[in-house]
Amino acid sequence: MDVTTAYVFDNHSRHADDQHRCLGEAYDPSTFARLEETGIRDGWSCLEVGAGGSGVAHWLAAKVAPTGSVLATDIKPDHVAPAPGLTVVRHDVVRDPLPPRAFDLIHARLVLQHLPDREAVLGKLAGALKPGGWLQIDEFDISYGPVLLAPGERAVHLYEKFLAAKRKTFEAAGGDGTWGRQVAASMAAAGLVDVDPVPMIFPWRAGAPGVRLLIHHTRHLRDRLVAAGMTDGELAEVREVMADPGFRATSCVVYSVHGRRPE
Repeated sequence: MDVTTAYVFDNHSRHADDQHRCLGEAYDPSTFARLEETGIRDGWSCLEVGAGGSGVAHWLAAKVAPTGSVLATDIKPDHVAPAPGLTVVRHDVVRDPLPPRAFDLIHARLVLQHLPDREAVLGKLAGALKPGGWLQIDEFDISYGPVLLAPGERAVHLYEKFLAAKRKTFEAAGGDGTWGRQVAASMAAAGLVDVDPVPMIFPWRAGAPGVRLLIHHTRHLRDRLVAAGMTDGELAEVREVMADPGFRATSCVVYSVHGRRPE
């Protein structure tokens, strides 16, 4: 499968800047906190896979400065701004090689769950670590994310229908929106040690970064969501539900997983 067409969040879409901004606002703080736990410091060589915007690549570059380096890769890297110590390249992590034993830290967020060859890609990333190097993979399990309060039964129904359509959209493109729960076992099977999965959920209400991201998805994924059974009227209604001051839900589960290549 051609991952350049399968990936549902196209970096060449007019919605890409909003996607990157909303994603960063929602999840950069937890991503950065976990990356800190690896001991990242000056001099490290880092790889950011599926760099997107990429606030993460810029954060990494600042942490390893002045003598370290960061390689940021994406199949469409146009949105990654230059920064000292940062190299940006066009790279397909499924098909293109990575240098073996090259990186102290590799990070990928919400990339592998979209790839049909995700297990092989994880093995490739593990092989690109230096002995003692760290891999951090951050992925969702979108099967969880209940409504806690909403303005009526129809609001609950519409929100749940939207989440189901979004999951169907991922599956139709070869993705697995529940793969986050499998990452730790896959890391261990790839030979990594000190595997440490940390599941996180976040409270959602109108205006929360994660909710703004979902509202953005009703527009960014509009054509795919309609193909999955939503109507434009329902998408407009579900935006109103998520903007209602009385709306309360939990996020999906976010798994941030560490694994280390043996010395």
